[in-house]
Amino acid sequence: MSDFKRLHVKALVEANWEAPDWQLLEKTKEGEWLLERHSMTERLKACCRTLTVEVLGLHDVEREVLSDSERQLLGDQACLVREVVLFGDDVPWLCARTLVPMSTLTEQEQDIADLGAVPLGQRVFNQANARRDAIEVAHLTFDGQVLLARRSRLWVNDKPMLVSELFLPHAPIYQEEG
Repeated sequence: MSDFKRLHVKALVEANWEAPDWQLLEKTKEGEWLLERHSMTERLKACCRTLTVEVLGLHDVEREVLSDSERQLLGDQACLVREVVLFGDDVPWLCARTLVPMSTLTEQEQDIADLGAVPLGQRVFNQANARRDAIEVAHLTFDGQVLLARRSRLWVNDKPMLVSELFLPHAPIYQEEG
């Protein structure tokens, strides 16, 4: 999985994030996924028998490592970085990179650092006040195939996190309705 991490997580870090064309995207199947404001975990779970998480990495980064746009969305502080792949019925569907500011990892939210194989969405969207904003999209090319990605800010108890998600080739976003 190291090549996978090197390629896919690196692409999420280097993506050219743009504001989505809401009017255009809202009318498409892909847009329903990219503009999802609630739990992506729950949406993926509805498409398979078992949803599992493989943690690729968990480490701290200093604020200087963050991009300008990441600092604008999260504040100018060190973060915990969580890199995972979500599998639907053992097929890789989503590569995700989450930046969690150290100030978010306090009080009730300190357990976010210890989620392990528990999906972040399962933890965050159990809170009544969880919300998502600042949705951005990107198109990333791998082996000649264009894959869709999104980045959004999650809030839980008024504390932010920044989640970047790359929809892998066999993800439901690309599947025909059946």
